Amino acid sequence: MPKFSYRAKDWSGKTVRGFLEMPDKLQVIESIKGSGLIPLAVDLDKPNILNEYSKKFLGKIGLKQVATFTRQLSTMMTAGLPLTDALSLLKNQTQGTGMMFDVLDYTLITVRGGQSLGDALKKYENIFGEAYVASIDAGESGGVLQEILDKLADGLEDQNEFQGKVKGAMIYPVIVVIGMVIVAFIMMIFVIPKLLGLYADMGSKMPMITQVLMTVSSAMAKNWFLFPIIGVGAVSFFRIGSKSAEFRFKLDKIKLRIPIMGPLTEKTVLAETIRTLSMLLSAGISLVEALKIVSKVAGNEVYYRAYIDISERVQKGFSISNSFEDAGVFPMIVNQMVATGEATGKLDEVLIRVADYFSTEAEQSVKALTSAIEPLIMIVLGIGVGFLVVAVIMPIYNLTSSF
Repeated sequence: MPKFSYRAKDWSGKTVRGFLEMPDKLQVIESIKGSGLIPLAVDLDKPNILNEYSKKFLGKIGLKQVATFTRQLSTMMTAGLPLTDALSLLKNQTQGTGMMFDVLDYTLITVRGGQSLGDALKKYENIFGEAYVASIDAGESGGVLQEILDKLADGLEDQNEFQGKVKGAMIYPVIVVIGMVIVAFIMMIFVIPKLLGLYADMGSKMPMITQVLMTVSSAMAKNWFLFPIIGVGAVSFFRIGSKSAEFRFKLDKIKLRIPIMGPLTEKTVLAETIRTLSMLLSAGISLVEALKIVSKVAGNEVYYRAYIDISERVQKGFSISNSFEDAGVFPMIVNQMVATGEATGKLDEVLIRVADYFSTEAEQSVKALTSAIEPLIMIVLGIGVGFLVVAVIMPIYNLTSSF
């Protein structure tokens, strides 16, 4: 569908610019008029490769931007602003650039045209997520959009804060490991061969440890080009394999069994999926539909299948607590709390407490992981440096002792 750029004036005489995707120019003009604007110019938007590249890679909308947008929209609507005015203010704040401007521009035009906010956001479901759009849709249908926006903002801010803590805790170990690999690669390919070549020219007998180092270094120097090929091959293998559900299931199952990292992955997935399930239920979405949506945001094939299986069992008439227990992948505390929520009729409230519990557990796991990684890195670094020092120094010691 062609994309048109337009320039119009609003009721206050302010110039408004934006883009619309419609079959022809006439429909664009009618849409602009229908949203209460006076069209001044409508032109077919010519694609600009540089702009498209910038929007795709530099203007990508992240979780933090979505959380900020949701909080601002919730605050404005709570203050009494109509939805269209709130969207217009948010659009003006973006200063006419970036992907968020396009999202707000399209959303504002669509809402002004008489459609709901949920319908407008469906076009950008890949940005906001199916659970987000479904919650907005349900909130509008039930007349509780402000409350849903507030809950969405709380959930997104908690999720963003947790992800920030995980990333922050992993920065130091990742930088150290990358630095170690780069230094080792340079040493083995460029430095060690020249140094050991000097020893070989002297004709003295090399110690076993030095011979091993020479063999490894020589092989790496001759076949250095294989390393990027192996790296690209491994990435391609996993990308192709990820298209298979069975491959993803086996890989995710292995991830959950890795010491330290496995429990962290489990707690993170449980915190995010259970919080999403609570939010969807509080928005008035049916349990079966909420479980299906949660399965898609799990990001793990093991839990995706578990939530799908639970939704099918609940649809057939099985209790939610028995379905969770029979899935066989949820910890005992989840099964017990779900049973409590089902018995008291406050499943959404109980689930949010469970989500908070796993968020706290995940944060503690991150701290334990970083605490375990740092000494492990130092040990590996010490062994590596010790091996190089011994392998390089021993021939010098043998040479000096022979005189």
